[in-house]
Amino acid sequence: MEAVKKHKKTITIAAFFTFVLVLTGGLFLFQGLTIKNAYFFFPRRLVKIAAVLLVGYCVSYSSVTFQTITNNRLLTPSIMGFDALYMFIQTVIVMFSGQKKIAMMSGYTNFFISVIVMIICSFGLFLILFRGREKNIYFLLLTGTVIGSLFGGLSSFVQVLLDPHEFSILQNKMFASFNNINQNLLQVSAVLVVVTMLLTVRDNPYLDVVSLGQEHAVNLGVNYRRVVLKNLMITAVLVSVSTALVGPITFLGILVVSITRKVTTTYKHTARIAMAFLTSATLLVSAMYLAERVFKFSAPISVLINFAGGIYFIYLILKERKA
Repeated sequence: MEAVKKHKKTITIAAFFTFVLVLTGGLFLFQGLTIKNAYFFFPRRLVKIAAVLLVGYCVSYSSVTFQTITNNRLLTPSIMGFDALYMFIQTVIVMFSGQKKIAMMSGYTNFFISVIVMIICSFGLFLILFRGREKNIYFLLLTGTVIGSLFGGLSSFVQVLLDPHEFSILQNKMFASFNNINQNLLQVSAVLVVVTMLLTVRDNPYLDVVSLGQEHAVNLGVNYRRVVLKNLMITAVLVSVSTALVGPITFLGILVVSITRKVTTTYKHTARIAMAFLTSATLLVSAMYLAERVFKFSAPISVLINFAGGIYFIYLILKERKA
């Protein structure tokens, strides 16, 4: 009986999130449209919604999977310092690209440089951190802090050397934005995400077993190392694609996964990832609507998300410490 009540509660919350997503998405798409301006505004708003859904899936899958592999509720890929790595890559590109810097900041070259470098660095770090059997949560958090501080310091040092015009170009990349999405890059990102979905569609049952721990997974016949390495690579790709497409949103992952754990009672990753995606899309669309229509672009979407997510992350750390 208790399980039935929890299941009904999960369905009710999922229905509520769906309602909020449809409502805010509809308001964002159609509010202020007229016959005269619809041909101009509607396609651009549709691109933003598509980008939100794409980023929402990347964040939700990578965060849920990453927490399963690390076996804790505090870590997400973004907290490991990859947002700082992204900013360092953008800073170096602006500094050394010369006459072509403006074109590179919005074209394929910058996108693929960012994605490839972040995939290599993130996967290399994952291999180093998860090579042993024990994965100390505080060691991983400390590593993420050090990495973030390292690349943040390097970025600040290089930014001092930039002239004001170069810095103004770089400043647009410091905050996540859905305002200037390149449709061609969105299509490329969508293809990469669809490929990762096809590669991982059969992995969810294995992740259910991996969540029990390495020893239990091995005893139950799961090739633990193969599943973990494969999903770490997929996580690296998804984090890199979402960050290169719209910019860094550090605390979205921890916020989404924590809400998902609160409202879902199942251990099955198919349901968890679906709920995390719904939560992520709802938060992003709502934040985008507030940033554009309520705050009139005075507050970037990343500020709204990171403000709420940062407070909740501190709460989780304090709660973990007391436990």
